[in-house]
Amino acid sequence: MKKQPAQWLLSVASIGLAGVILTQSYSAAVANTDTEGFTQTPEQKLTTRQVAALLDRSHYLNQPLDTEMGSEILSMYIDNLDPNHTLFLQSDVDEFKEKYASDFGNRLKRGDLSAGVDIFERYRKRSNEYFEMAKRMLKTDIDLTSDQTIILDRENIGHLKTKKDQRDYWERQLKFQLMSITLGQESEKGKEKIFLDNPDITLGQDLVRDDKRTPSEILLNRLSRQQGQMKRLKDDEIMETVLNTAMLTYDPHSNYYAPIQATELQIQSSLQLEGIGVSIRPDRKNPDYTRIVTLVDGGPAAKTGQIKPNDLIIGIAEDGKNMTDVVGWSTREIVGLIRGKRGTSVTLRVMQPNTPEASARTVTVVRDIIEQEESGVTHRTIDVQRPNIDATPKRIGVLEIPSFYLNYRARRSGEDYRSVSVDTERALKELNKQNIDGLVVDLRNNPGGSLDEVAKMLGLFIKGGPLVQIRDNRGNIQVYSDEDGGKQLYDGKVVVLTNLASASASEIFAAAIQDYGRGLVVGNTTTGKGSAQIQLDNLALGSATLTQRKFYRITGGSTQNKGVVPDVELVNIYDDATFGERAQKKALPWDTIKTAAYKPEAKFSSDTLATLNQQSKIRQEKNPQFVYLSTLNDIRDMEDSKQPIDLDINSRRAKMRLIEQRTLEAENKRLIGTGERPYKDWNTYQAAMDAKFEERSQMKSNERPQLPEDEVFVKEAAYLMLSAEADISVSPEEALMAER
Repeated sequence: MKKQPAQWLLSVASIGLAGVILTQSYSAAVANTDTEGFTQTPEQKLTTRQVAALLDRSHYLNQPLDTEMGSEILSMYIDNLDPNHTLFLQSDVDEFKEKYASDFGNRLKRGDLSAGVDIFERYRKRSNEYFEMAKRMLKTDIDLTSDQTIILDRENIGHLKTKKDQRDYWERQLKFQLMSITLGQESEKGKEKIFLDNPDITLGQDLVRDDKRTPSEILLNRLSRQQGQMKRLKDDEIMETVLNTAMLTYDPHSNYYAPIQATELQIQSSLQLEGIGVSIRPDRKNPDYTRIVTLVDGGPAAKTGQIKPNDLIIGIAEDGKNMTDVVGWSTREIVGLIRGKRGTSVTLRVMQPNTPEASARTVTVVRDIIEQEESGVTHRTIDVQRPNIDATPKRIGVLEIPSFYLNYRARRSGEDYRSVSVDTERALKELNKQNIDGLVVDLRNNPGGSLDEVAKMLGLFIKGGPLVQIRDNRGNIQVYSDEDGGKQLYDGKVVVLTNLASASASEIFAAAIQDYGRGLVVGNTTTGKGSAQIQLDNLALGSATLTQRKFYRITGGSTQNKGVVPDVELVNIYDDATFGERAQKKALPWDTIKTAAYKPEAKFSSDTLATLNQQSKIRQEKNPQFVYLSTLNDIRDMEDSKQPIDLDINSRRAKMRLIEQRTLEAENKRLIGTGERPYKDWNTYQAAMDAKFEERSQMKSNERPQLPEDEVFVKEAAYLMLSAEADISVSPEEALMAER
């Protein structure tokens, strides 16, 4: 395998403050905070200059950070803070552009964040105005029957022009939220009655919330919680909003991460973190509390013997600091306090649900490295038998690859490290011992990872030759090749399973398998993330990913934007209009370069693929699981946030009942089709789903039984693999023509 001079990161992740907290402009209600008028530190100024220099000189686009680009960044920053165009008035936007459009880029190059902070302060002011109005309005009787309507998704609609227009919209969105909470409470009470009347359905869990708050109280509490989160934002996180927006204006995968987010990125790529070994989530009954769901076996928390599943975290004290009350804090904030360097300590104040706070326990835990074993490659076998074809079932291996992970830091320091190629090699050896008749490589929802790792993995399946081409911003082309002398750890039948959430390194793997004719690609067209980022950990604060290269198939076509089109299409569970590269702002275009010199191992003829698609379509139309998923797609299309929605609760209730009825009908049709007992009504169905979800959430991921609606894709992929016959000896020129 060729050694490359740099480690390229092919992650689809795009994390930023605006994307995490400010997803709906009306969802954040904030008051004045301690960050008001914050003064930049020397480290923040240096970091800003570093990020600006990277964009100005080193991005793939070769686009200088000039006046025009600075103006684009300003516009995108305004939209990221207020994506729904309901907080900033048009006069605010006009003022910002008049003051800052001509020199926003130059300010960043000087390390000056003052323009971004000024706009953020206005955002906070407008949000506070909304919160104050909401508090007053929620103390009055609000009529939820009217002939008004609301458009929830205003991304493509201009900013509101007057205070009167703004207040009118705010009142409507509050009514909509109250309607949603009211209808949600009705549904919740129906489920709780089922739990009380049929205790067996709870599977031994306490699932009755018995929330006696009014919808207005719930909404006010929710807005207050968001206000508190905003108040606790650190200056670095506000800087992150500005700098991440600047990078996203160049392309969707160049990102800046404040220190807390930089830690998350490292965890995603290495499957290793330094913490105490617990998983947490908001408590079901009261989301102001954070509940411990599971403990990592042998982890620091488990070793204390004093921290248990279901404990509520009410206070956290970092080493040598006072205890902080964290009731009302988000899980992200709590994770930020719990994690820290190995060998340092953190103290948790925890209590069991439904007990007085006086019974709370204070436990000090020493942080350590936590290997996320269950997050890596897993393998298993299934039996597949084709009627009138197979005399006995075929044993099919299933290789599930959640990401192309690699612990870069451990590798650089010469320590033992974990990687997806090593784990895959181990899994393939185990499957080979079981004499499998074929292999399903499941890359669904795989966001990508290390380019080195995907190249190593392809070497386990392909005899030799080029695997992927990389072009930099100067037009130089580099080829990653498998040069292990024709070795193949697995040379049997292969099918690669993809969906719209298969991205980046996943697309490289699928494309190479397809181009060499090594196996079928089955499922849905992939994300279309065909760019390579370099990981930058040498900034003064935080880290960044910067797009510097673009990768191409060995046939010459990029996977950027276009993605990898499967040989056989299965039901798509994602919305193409809102998910994937083709739905992203500032996405790089698709293009081609010259083909690499390679020799396909085989090729599936167009007639073969047409037959496979036709046969699969017939099976999908008859299979209860595929029919169920296809019906859910139709039900999803009944709701369109870009269209006016009635603000009459009776009309809304009728619409929700129709959606519930159709969903229940789809579920019962699926159950009857698989020989199971249908649910008698919507509340019973919802109660059962809640109980099953809660039970699954407390299991480790590798212990959870396969969901039938997921497993049907694996079985159909295996069926297609066994039915496919490839035509041998195809020239690279023919393969290139097929790609283009």
